[in-house]
Amino acid sequence: MLPESGHGEDTGSQARFICSANFSFAPYAQEELRRLFGSLKSTMLVPGEIFLVTLPAEPADVVKRLQEHPVMFLRHLFPVQYQEPVEDAESGLEQLTKYVLGQHKKLQGRRISIQVRKTKDSTYWAESAGALKQAITDRLSELQAEFTVREADYILSVLADGPVWYAGLSEPADNLSDWNGGAIRFQKEEGQVSRAKFKLLEAAEQFGIDFTAYRNALDIGAAPGGWTSFLLERGVKVTAVDPAKMDPTVMSMPNLTYLRKNAGEVRFREQQFDLLVCDMSWSPKQMAKLVTNLLYSLVSGGTAIVTVKLMHKKPLALIQDVISTFEEAGMQVQRAKQLFHNRDEITLYMIKYL
Repeated sequence: MLPESGHGEDTGSQARFICSANFSFAPYAQEELRRLFGSLKSTMLVPGEIFLVTLPAEPADVVKRLQEHPVMFLRHLFPVQYQEPVEDAESGLEQLTKYVLGQHKKLQGRRISIQVRKTKDSTYWAESAGALKQAITDRLSELQAEFTVREADYILSVLADGPVWYAGLSEPADNLSDWNGGAIRFQKEEGQVSRAKFKLLEAAEQFGIDFTAYRNALDIGAAPGGWTSFLLERGVKVTAVDPAKMDPTVMSMPNLTYLRKNAGEVRFREQQFDLLVCDMSWSPKQMAKLVTNLLYSLVSGGTAIVTVKLMHKKPLALIQDVISTFEEAGMQVQRAKQLFHNRDEITLYMIKYL
């Protein structure tokens, strides 16, 4: 465990949370929180990914502020209401069960999702996180609750970090994500072209986008066709542009127009598309220039979903530069978010207002 680092002075009320970000991006999630709350104290539990943070606000105020001011890199959090050293697995389970049963009135007969994670330093729990989840569930039968994975009334979050176990009870909306640690797991489909499809599935969920509502889409840098296939499956007509080959299964799908060219070499009618998507592995600034040069083909009020590759050491400044480029071209950024499936990139969800 890394030493605790403080930023600013403690003032008044405080709230403690276990926070998660994509691997290596936890420092940027910490910086987002510092900018939003003015100060924080943090302890990194899993380097670059999971940290314990103390913020100068009431827990409900923290959640409210995060909902009002969405952040990019913070993927998930849960309130730390329970933190106890563990002498052995049995005593650890006994203490944790006692805490949960103390919430009897709130939890009796409700739908509960138990979400358990463990760090590599599993000093007092050698089995899997799934086994710990089952052990906790088995001890809570007197609650007469319905234990579920999704659509729960409450989430019991548990992190076994070596000799210390943390836990908290919260409503799903208060955790930023109702997935365990914000790690969204989609099942790969038979014949799926690429895992890039998961990015649009997650974007639909995170941003509340109904992709079946669009009619004509432009996919820039489409090969091998993960995003194109996603849109075609939802009844959208797609013009796919890429000098590389598309997957044969995509080429056999109806409503596809494939232009095997560089995006800088194509021309379209003005306001031809109501959706533009781009997931190219290009320099972010080159990508932004290429996309903005094609925005004439997007209708006013049309949507753009674009990934920004974070290739530089100062991603916050880079992201702001790219966003400024799009805003100057008439786009309004609705959300900028590092999705779980983004890895070393973020996703921009934008609407054209000019």
